[in-house]
Amino acid sequence: MLKATLRSFLAHKGRLLLSALAIVLSVAFVAGSLIFSDTVTRTFDRLFASTAADVTVEPKNDLKSQLPTGATETVPASLADRLAGVDGVAATHVDASVENAPVVDSANKSVGPTTGAPTIVTNWEITERSPVKLTSGHEPHGGEEALLDADTADKKHLGIGDTLTVQAQPGSFEVRIVGIATFTTTNPGAALVFLDTPTAQSKLLGRSDAATSISVDAAPGVGDAALKQRVSAELGGGPYDVKTAEEQAKSSAEALGGFLDVIKYVMLGFAGIAVLVGIFLIVNTFSMLIAQRTRELGLLRALGADRRQVRRSVLTEALLLGLVGSTLGLAAGIGLAVGLIKLMSAFGMNLKSTEMVIGWPTPVAAYVVGVGVTYVAAYLPARRAAGVSPMAALSDAEIAGVGRPLRVRAVVGGVVGAAGAAALAGCAASSTTSTAASLLGLGVVLTLIATVIAGPLLVRPVIRVLGGAFPAIFGPVGRMSQRNALRNPRRTGATAAALMVGLALVGGMSVASASMSKSFDQQIDKTLGADFVLQNANFVPFSHEVTDKVRATDGVGLVVRQRFTPVAVELPDGKRVETTAAAYDPRLDDVAHITYARGDTAAALGEGRIAMDAKFAEDHDVRVGSTIPVEFPAGRKTELTVGALTDQAGSGGFGMQGGLFFGFGTIEKYVPGGQDSSLYVNAAPGTAPDRLRPRLEKTLEPYPQVQVRDQADYKKLVHDQIAVLLYLVYALLGLAIVIAVLGVVNTLALSVVERTREIGLLRAIGLGRRQLRRMIRLESVVIAVFGAILGLALGIIWGVCVQQVLALQGMEALAVPWTTIVAVVVGSAVVGIVAALLPALRASRMNVLAAIAHE
Repeated sequence: MLKATLRSFLAHKGRLLLSALAIVLSVAFVAGSLIFSDTVTRTFDRLFASTAADVTVEPKNDLKSQLPTGATETVPASLADRLAGVDGVAATHVDASVENAPVVDSANKSVGPTTGAPTIVTNWEITERSPVKLTSGHEPHGGEEALLDADTADKKHLGIGDTLTVQAQPGSFEVRIVGIATFTTTNPGAALVFLDTPTAQSKLLGRSDAATSISVDAAPGVGDAALKQRVSAELGGGPYDVKTAEEQAKSSAEALGGFLDVIKYVMLGFAGIAVLVGIFLIVNTFSMLIAQRTRELGLLRALGADRRQVRRSVLTEALLLGLVGSTLGLAAGIGLAVGLIKLMSAFGMNLKSTEMVIGWPTPVAAYVVGVGVTYVAAYLPARRAAGVSPMAALSDAEIAGVGRPLRVRAVVGGVVGAAGAAALAGCAASSTTSTAASLLGLGVVLTLIATVIAGPLLVRPVIRVLGGAFPAIFGPVGRMSQRNALRNPRRTGATAAALMVGLALVGGMSVASASMSKSFDQQIDKTLGADFVLQNANFVPFSHEVTDKVRATDGVGLVVRQRFTPVAVELPDGKRVETTAAAYDPRLDDVAHITYARGDTAAALGEGRIAMDAKFAEDHDVRVGSTIPVEFPAGRKTELTVGALTDQAGSGGFGMQGGLFFGFGTIEKYVPGGQDSSLYVNAAPGTAPDRLRPRLEKTLEPYPQVQVRDQADYKKLVHDQIAVLLYLVYALLGLAIVIAVLGVVNTLALSVVERTREIGLLRAIGLGRRQLRRMIRLESVVIAVFGAILGLALGIIWGVCVQQVLALQGMEALAVPWTTIVAVVVGSAVVGIVAALLPALRASRMNVLAAIAHE
């Protein structure tokens, strides 16, 4: 049996390797994502571990902001001298560093990275742990000298003698590059500017007696944990956060973890799609091969092979296929990881492929995914193979029992589909976001499974409609192509399912994104009353001098500032909610149209007042007049009175969770040193907005990070952000289509082999080569369009339900992008034509007499 199995595998290696491509792709994405994330994690772990001080003292801040405040929390610089006398301390260093100070060159071009990595301006303090060393020029001295890292200098074509402008929170200042510092470890992609310590303290922090942290070096023989205890005892539990080198490295790694997780989960998403679609391909391939080998399997049974041996033979073929696919996929995954590492280097993160990490979990995961998926996918066909009767060796019959499984499918598919429909209906009817989202996820999974199970039942009615015009247009060739697609509904359904999965995803996300875009457009039209909004990328705040210069611009009338801060509120129901709140200038009504359920803007922005979303307030037993304890960064606490409740659906989402906002006096009192995130600007009376815009752009030339946007620009910004998600979905669709094309090619190729004698007879009675190719192409097109219609119908239902969840967050508009839907259906027909090219060509080149004599 083993010899027969190996010979059978080698006899069909071409068809099986075509199926193995799906395994190769899925394993490649799994292995590549694990290798890449492990390499980056190991690289940064080494960086953080080698550069962290034995003990670091930082300002204590338990609140994490979803949006940056621009405020720099500090500790007294005098702590360095105080801690220097602690037993076991070898040395202390003052750190003065900020990540929110843009730096521009003499042409007002930003020298910072465009990849999201920070521009860090810090003091020059070289120790044995420093990640850089001076390689040219000299150290900075005084307030007009600076060093620049070599990578930034190379990218931005800067050198010694060039001038930079640092836009710090206290104010902008110019420095001259007097030296270049080169990284001795991995460059994380940041741009680094170094100043001498007194300059960094006074010009970055605004105080010569302030520091962002204090680094403490341990004396020989003193452990980090012991030193931390002594430092903490000296500080007496003040508003400080004391960390060992290990804790500091772990904290830094956690901050980086979000970035790595995004890449890892995106790639695992690709792997998941490849696995899911690959299952259909493998099931179909093995089912067709077994159907074609009915006589062979029957002969083996007649010669004495029992059911278990036949089943084991088919599963052994599947294991061999899984091993081949996993091995090739692991190799492709290593190549994919190398490509990602080089891509990161192009973006400024200088990883080295020679330091690539391939831990033991990676090959284990690769083979578990590849072999496991193939084995599971082949199990059902293997059971069918074991059921072949020895009498089948005497006939040309395929495996019996096609009708009964379809009846079972009808029952199982109906039950699962009903459960999925009930879950989606519950999602649409739910009034709680978390419940609606849970029901949505359950409904999506169940309806997808139901459609896959019941898909063959839909083949006959749907394809009769889709191919109904074929006989009239293409004559007998069209009629035969339609009947070929109807011949085996289970096979047609499985082939179409591979395409259906990807198109269901793209259909659902297209509806969701179109609905989001339309909702945001409506909210912007409804709420934004300013002529212009001035913002940095991702709400990164800008210095006060930007606000001052905008106010001084000729033609500017009203300027309303927006600023963010993290807060924690203690609510009457006993819950503590950490979120981000916004602050605004008094004349907010002149630049925004907010719908209030209770109160008004004056009550919301008054001294000691706070406003929140009415739904959030209702959920937590808050009413107008309620007093709410509020905690700000650095442990500053107060109590604020609820002055107004807003209708979040009409407020444009001015706050984050809870829609909290208050007046500027409150934020300046409890979050000193914060910076503005947005400016809402109206033209002065007598000045047209289109005349004011060029003046504002002229004013902001020295600040290239700040953009001037009107309503149309603001809408485009939102659309572009949503488009990023769509691009990911389209990439997933592309992968699904590639695998689906392989599935259609495989199915048609095996179908051609299966119908060799039939094709020979058709050619003998006058069917031309061109007509034969057309028949196979039409069969492929109708299968592909069938899969597209199923997928898009399912996707539109999912998209509508996603919109119902979004409606609970105020995004109430529903939009179905029919242009995209139609384009996808047309594209599916093209996919069908492309997939049929090789099988049709092979069929047309058959020798007629040999085909008729084929057994």
